[in-house]
Amino acid sequence: QVHLVESGGGSVQAGGSLRLSCAASGSRYSNACMGWFRQAPGKEREGVAAIYTGGRRTYYGDSVKGRFTISQDNTKNTLYLQMNSMKPDDTAMYYCAAEPWPCTVVPSIRAGDFGYWGQGTQVTVSS
Repeated sequence: QVHLVESGGGSVQAGGSLRLSCAASGSRYSNACMGWFRQAPGKEREGVAAIYTGGRRTYYGDSVKGRFTISQDNTKNTLYLQMNSMKPDDTAMYYCAAEPWPCTVVPSIRAGDFGYWGQGTQVTVSS
């Protein structure tokens, strides 16, 4: 079991930054795939970024490459998403997700590959 709680959402102007946090609990966090997804009204859930907690390799969706950074602090069981140079198109509900090993985030970050989800945190970017 993995329990996830997101925080850090809010409103920001275009060009600004936000950092999301995801506090994870559960015995299987240390060996899992962790990811950030987002969903805007009327759109499908989109994979934003992912990381394998047992290593450091990171993966990003094309729309956020070069602007967003996923990271982890294993001492705190916390996942982060640093969002820079934000755009109005980044407006969405952001979700943290986890899937214990064995798991995969290649060739793309897909919601169906993750079994545990947080409640989401809203991010709004104004122009």
